[in-house]
Amino acid sequence: MTDLIRISRDFTWEEMTRSETAKKHGIVNEPGIEEKRAIEELVKCTLQPLRTAYGRPIRISSGYRCKALNKLVGGSPTSQHMKGRAADCVAGDASRLLGILLAYNLPFDQAILYRKRNFLHVSLRSSQNRRKVVIQDN
Repeated sequence: MTDLIRISRDFTWEEMTRSETAKKHGIVNEPGIEEKRAIEELVKCTLQPLRTAYGRPIRISSGYRCKALNKLVGGSPTSQHMKGRAADCVAGDASRLLGILLAYNLPFDQAILYRKRNFLHVSLRSSQNRRKVVIQDN
């Protein structure tokens, strides 16, 4: 995929699929058709509205991960990252991102706030199963 192809105003395919770990280990981290659809839904329904409401850049530290990459980084065997349904969002204040996600009633399945590492994991499943589970680590 070309680095310049945008999914939305503020998010590109490159940032949703890039991985220095994959590059270092020669892993091709390319989503399939279903995963691409899921990434588009995640970006358009949740990440772009979150970015717009936040009013500042949000960096994706981990978006899509193929099975080999997910295993290499120690991800859960059932990780939503492998399905294109999850992204780890880094911004100045991850707690504020979670507050905005909830205040604006944005669609999500699971939000995990990692306070110590200051990032917010957000996942979005298909429209029939948006549980809105919030987990906060200490």
